[in-house]
Formats: sequence, structure tokens, C-alpha cells
Amino acid sequence: MKNVQAVIFDFDGVLVDTEWAIYQSWVRLFEREGQHISIETYSPCLGAGYSHWNPAEHLESLTGKKYDWEVETPARQAKLEADLALTGLMPGAIELLDLCDSLHIPMAVASSSSSRWVHGWLTRLGIMQRFKGVFTRTDGFPVKPNPALFLAARECLCVQPEHCLIVEDSENGTIAARNAGIPCVAIPNRLTVYSDLSRAQFHIDCLSALAAAISASR
Repeated sequence: MKNVQAVIFDFDGVLVDTEWAIYQSWVRLFEREGQHISIETYSPCLGAGYSHWNPAEHLESLTGKKYDWEVETPARQAKLEADLALTGLMPGAIELLDLCDSLHIPMAVASSSSSRWVHGWLTRLGIMQRFKGVFTRTDGFPVKPNPALFLAARECLCVQPEHCLIVEDSENGTIAARNAGIPCVAIPNRLTVYSDLSRAQFHIDCLSALAAAISASR
């Protein structure tokens, strides 16, 4: 941690606990149709969106039905956003952001989610200005485990790979970090706690512990 000169954050599941609510929105839809979707089945989506595996297509394969996704998706999204209306930052997030600011460590966000989703959250939570750059799939980048998002973020931060640190929670994210050649710390959440995060160089339980580790290295 002593060489950290810049930090790149994933968004969902790292800065805000959105991933569980997103998963639960699919659980409800599957249950409505008499089906089940386990965390193990859903896990290819984590950190990558629906580019590699799509739960909508999986539901259609299970039921043999075609759904009107122009109706289903907005309805699922509306309930999801209502569930998350009072959600704030992950525990320890402000502490870590404040520490990075105090140490003049520049930060960026690199997410496989959409710009609308990520920018909306960062603006709502009042932390958009803390980041030198925000990179998402709808900015034209391929999703993780492709390293493009992290490479763009690192370039924006103007540091060498070995002096940068990626904060991730998903297997796809840790693979992307490895592919980018940038050190990564894995902080699992309740949806990714059983994921294979072995590609990360560091493993920490929470953002507060990461802040303590960075502070202790100074």
C-alpha cells in the first residue's frame, strides 16, 4: 500500500451496495414466473452487466416464453430504484475518500454500469467532484473482464500501473485489473463473498480497513 499514488474504484458493490438490490429485482421477476435464480447462476453478471450472460434470456429459456422487455425492464428498474431510494455510501467510503483527498491521492471510477446510473448516484450522493474521471460502458468501453475501463482510468490519473490501486468486489473486476496490470484489492460484499477473488493482490474486509492500511503505510 505504501506505493499507492492513485485509486480506481469500481462502483456497484464497492461505493454503494447496489448489487444485492439488483439481484433481488431479478429474483422477484423469476419467482413471479415460478422460477429460481441462484447467486451462483447470476454471478457472471457481477462486475460485467449483462454483456456476457443475460438473466432475461435465461428466464425465457426456462419458461419457453417471450417477454415484452420494453415493459418488464422499466417496471423492474422502477421498483429497484424505489428499493434503493434511501441507500447511502458503503460504510467507510467517506473515510477513505477523505483520506485520499488529504494525501492528495487522485481518484477515478471505472464501472461496467451505464453512465446514467453511475453519474446519477455520484451526483445524488454529493461525491462526483471527488473523482478526476468516471468511466462507464456507455462511454464506449467494453465491460469487464476486458481491462479497457481500468486502462482509461489509469491514463486519466497520470500514474504508472504499479503506483495505482484498483478497488473491486467481483471476479470479473479482479480479472480486468490483472489484465490491466494494475494492483487490485478485493473487498467482497454479501453477493460476492463466495466469488473467486484470487486474482487480487490484496484482500480486505471493508473500506475502513483499506483506509487504515493506506494511512499506516504513510
